Amino acid sequence: MHLIFEEDGHFKAGSILSETDATAQVETASGKRSKIKAANILLRFAAPAPTEAIAEAETLAAELDADFLWEAAGADEFGFEQLAQEYYGHAPTPPESLALLLKLHGSPIHFHKRGKGRYRPAPAETLAAAKAGLEKKRLAAERQAHLAVELAAFRLPEEYASLIPRILIAPDRNTLEYKALEDAAAATGLSPLRLIERCGAIPSTLDFHLASFLLEYFPRGTGFAPVTEPADPPELPKSGVRAFSMDDEATTEIDDALSVEWLDDGSIRVGIHIAAPALGIAPGSELDKVARERLSTVYYPGNKITMLPEALIHHYTLGETHDCPALSLYVDVAPDLRVLGTESRLEMVHIADNLRHETLEVLFNDETLRNPAAPDYPYRRELEWLRDFAAVLEAGRGKADTVDRVDYNFKLDGERISIVPRKRGSPIDKVVSELMIFANAHWGGWLAENRVPGIYRAQSNGKTRMTTAPDPHVGLGVDQYAWSSSPLRRYVDLVNQRQLISLVQGSDPAYPPRSEQLFSVVREFELAYDAYNEFQRRLERYWMLRWMQQENIQEVTASVIREDLVRFDSLPLVTRAPSVLGVAPGAKVRLAISSIDLLDIDFHAELMETLTPPDSSVALP
Repeated sequence: MHLIFEEDGHFKAGSILSETDATAQVETASGKRSKIKAANILLRFAAPAPTEAIAEAETLAAELDADFLWEAAGADEFGFEQLAQEYYGHAPTPPESLALLLKLHGSPIHFHKRGKGRYRPAPAETLAAAKAGLEKKRLAAERQAHLAVELAAFRLPEEYASLIPRILIAPDRNTLEYKALEDAAAATGLSPLRLIERCGAIPSTLDFHLASFLLEYFPRGTGFAPVTEPADPPELPKSGVRAFSMDDEATTEIDDALSVEWLDDGSIRVGIHIAAPALGIAPGSELDKVARERLSTVYYPGNKITMLPEALIHHYTLGETHDCPALSLYVDVAPDLRVLGTESRLEMVHIADNLRHETLEVLFNDETLRNPAAPDYPYRRELEWLRDFAAVLEAGRGKADTVDRVDYNFKLDGERISIVPRKRGSPIDKVVSELMIFANAHWGGWLAENRVPGIYRAQSNGKTRMTTAPDPHVGLGVDQYAWSSSPLRRYVDLVNQRQLISLVQGSDPAYPPRSEQLFSVVREFELAYDAYNEFQRRLERYWMLRWMQQENIQEVTASVIREDLVRFDSLPLVTRAPSVLGVAPGAKVRLAISSIDLLDIDFHAELMETLTPPDSSVALP
């Protein structure tokens, strides 16, 4: 005796070896023996053999029409043998019964299973909806196949024009467009990115990189909703100083300015004046939400994405010839350049001039400082004194830098890039950086001394982190360092400025101790700031490759840092060059440049020759 039974949703045939009321010992055609519950046995028959019955049933089932069976079945629940009797008009053979069972089981939209071998016809409206769904899937599958064929032939279907770069960066993997892209990529052996490129859909690699970044971090665009200029408190006292700022020509967010007064007792009062947007951007306000969402200005060659709307920047930037609200730190200095005392004030400061690096550095530099006969220039006395004071501050931190280092400025003129070297540690750099370090360290200490919460930038063991604890910054050589000098560009500085203003005014701080807002700002700022910096580095690397193409650079000299890592001599570029493995760190090498890829922002550097051995007198990084 043979039987048909159901196991794991499938119908199987076998021969009965032994049987009880509850179970049957069965051997299938493969020789496998199983114990089958009586409840799972659907059909018993003496002939034909199980394998023949299955084969004949599958042939017969293929000839059955599910729609006709549905119409013939009526509306009530039925057993498959009952319907087989009616359909064939005679007592069905085992293959015929099994064929009908297979058809019923394989037509779930027509027949709903109700139990062992029993089914109920689907309601007409349910069947119609299911058929419409199947038709939709069929058409989608056809469309997906068509799109895949077009992509594999490197023709971009019109549907994809609005999907790039999203479909490559943050795709919806359930869409047929993405599935077709995957199918075509598999067929061509290309990555989706390279396939889209072959289709001509990335005409500008620069635009692609920008769009990819904006898609992830500025999905609603970089514009701002219209804002009105805030009103400053009318009671701010007016300072008597004439301050000046020093920034590059592209800077619009002028956060800091300086002033110098020679007092009658021979001491000097230095004013460090910081723009005060915290006066008009209240915590939790709509303007605050804008700044909190962005957390920092994003910089990259040729452009930037500001943290604040232009109206607010215009209102609070320390623009020349204007009286501007500022948080000022006054530092009284003895004739021998010792710090005698400090005072913080909230006031209106007259900004006499916005000095620009491009014109000032020609006049105020190491050579003119050594030459008493050098031509005169605005604020010469103040700047020369500030340079001496900055040197004392730097030495006081134990961080006097005698190593010549070079920075690079990226300047774009349309599609042409200029990368201009600029010696780090110029007098302008020293003055601004040392006074800002002094202000940030001092104000951080002031917050800590008064137990007012703040956000600090700490460094130890070579790792830098944001924290709400006033921990040391070893790299700068200060006991604590609270970013406070760029509130127009960084949200952390804006938060700290609110806390400092509360100390100046003797009011409750905006963020009380153990403020969850401070903790969340720290978390969010670190993530955003790291992402923005990484984007800036990627775009700078991109433009360095563009510059090498533009200048037809085929060879460069570089220094081996370690293993296969090298640093170019003429660009701020560090890259891997596997062919230098085995060359001693510090050695100078000549590299051949090839295979520049602006989409991956990559290239190949091959060792041509070792020029000089490492200089044992130079400390390696």
